[in-house]
Amino acid sequence: MNINLEELTSEFNKNIKFNYDLKKKNWFNIGGRTKIFYKADNLKELIKFLKKIENKEKIFILSGGSNILITDKTYNGVVIKLSSNFNNISLLSDDIIIAGSAVSDKSLSEFAMNNNLGGFEFLSCIPGTVGGGIKMNAGCFGKEFKDILISIQAVNKSGQVITILAKDINFKYRSSGLSDDLIFLSASFKGYKKKLNLIKNEIIELKKKKEETQPTRIKTSGSTFKNPVNQSDKKVWQLIKKSVSLKKSFGDACISEKHCNFFVNKGNAKFEDMKKLIEYVSESVLKETGVKLEIEIKILE
Repeated sequence: MNINLEELTSEFNKNIKFNYDLKKKNWFNIGGRTKIFYKADNLKELIKFLKKIENKEKIFILSGGSNILITDKTYNGVVIKLSSNFNNISLLSDDIIIAGSAVSDKSLSEFAMNNNLGGFEFLSCIPGTVGGGIKMNAGCFGKEFKDILISIQAVNKSGQVITILAKDINFKYRSSGLSDDLIFLSASFKGYKKKLNLIKNEIIELKKKKEETQPTRIKTSGSTFKNPVNQSDKKVWQLIKKSVSLKKSFGDACISEKHCNFFVNKGNAKFEDMKKLIEYVSESVLKETGVKLEIEIKILE
């Protein structure tokens, strides 16, 4: 069932685009177009838009674009991105922060530091936004979103606003189990009082560790596969290194020499190039080690 595009244009004129190019909206710098792109200015307009769509189209929520691979073909659906109006951040109490889902993970870490709150240091090393981080239970260096989350506010695709407590979320490694029908609006987080110099020192150490072990300032979407925590005591990069030549590439899609679980667009890689590389590595690791890898990045096709 299709929606009336003229009606959408009339009602959401400045915030809606058709046949919109997504290539510059993700860190891989790969991808084609989407049939409809909608940038939500506020909750009222978002609810109005969702009710207008009435589940007649596939909907994908685009956060920071830091962990997604997008098809070169036209995505036959709606891509929604939240505007900077969902980028607010404030203290609810001495140790509780409320952040909009469009707030970057690094900004949340900085805000916590500036308010002498510990527990958020790891976020300084995670690309992306609060919304995307909660959805995948993002983490690094032994910490995850679930460790600091109190609750989230979300709206479903019917336009109903709901609150979900962290204790009711079935968090697992790099997964929240939350429905794809939910659009995260904001979240509350709990930290603990900590001296500013100690927070700064920990962030410096974490960033140094990241710089030493992970590629930066290149076209990558971070960790491609999840660590196989239930299948092996080895990290995924160790399995890849054992199973695959790190010189392997498809077109301009290649494996980072610095961290082999990071795949890189070294020039003008296409969607199929990167997808072939992902499939090749997955099959090679399975054949060599018997471990079936689970992909961490999101593939939109």
